[in-house]
Amino acid sequence: MSPRPAPKNRWLSKTAVNGALVLAVVYMLFPLIWLVTASTKDTGGLLSGNAFSFKGFNLGQNISDLASYGGGVYFRWYGNSLLYAGVGAVLCSLICVAAGYAFDKYEFRGKEKLFGLVLLGVLVPTTALALPMYLLASRIGIVNTYWSVLIPVLVNPFGVYLARVFSAGYIPNEALEAARIDGAGELRTFWSIGMPMMMPGFVTIFLFQFTAIWNNFFLPLVMLSDRDLFPLSLGLYSWNTNTHGEPSFYPLVVTGSLLAVIPLIVAFVSLQRHWKAGLTAGSVK
Repeated sequence: MSPRPAPKNRWLSKTAVNGALVLAVVYMLFPLIWLVTASTKDTGGLLSGNAFSFKGFNLGQNISDLASYGGGVYFRWYGNSLLYAGVGAVLCSLICVAAGYAFDKYEFRGKEKLFGLVLLGVLVPTTALALPMYLLASRIGIVNTYWSVLIPVLVNPFGVYLARVFSAGYIPNEALEAARIDGAGELRTFWSIGMPMMMPGFVTIFLFQFTAIWNNFFLPLVMLSDRDLFPLSLGLYSWNTNTHGEPSFYPLVVTGSLLAVIPLIVAFVSLQRHWKAGLTAGSVK
């Protein structure tokens, strides 16, 4: 038998691990803390460099200015982001789950080669596809429309791969055979048996895609020129470019960025039960 580690060494190991975790948490929370405190400042307070205090609390006025500037264009951008991210993530998750289910449960010619192409798509960065997608969108006449942003985000190769893993781990073939024996068709079997069993996978893919679309910047930048169609990421960027000439934009950008984080927090907190179940898939038999 190997000797047990000395208590002192165990204490040092725990201290090192806990110290690393604390540093990681501070590193991740530091920008959010700055955002919360900075959003309570007016232009003078932000430019004075004393953003880490609540002195001169001005959050209410900042939100009021945000709502009134440009005829309330910020909340139009907010609605656009909810549309792009919400609808896009739900539809993309459905497509990924259906594709992953098909790759796992059905046998067809060229299945593994086709799945290899899906995996190859995981390696291609989305920014590299923005220009080709713009040329395609221009040819079919949907540039500078909602469709030019919604349609490209419906495809997620990593989501298809993840859905196949969930299908293999969550759906026993015996349950599908029992449904077929009872007379259920393939679509009914998928919707009534496969989909409920893959719900943790659906939620996991939804959260990944919702976050990706919400933070998406380059695709809307390429596709959109109408300010009323901008998502939050592009709208706040357009305001930020004006801060050097007009410092009054600083509180708008900072407060707008704080409000933009709220949907992500709500999504992760409200769906964390399914999300945690999805992340631990396959860890136990």
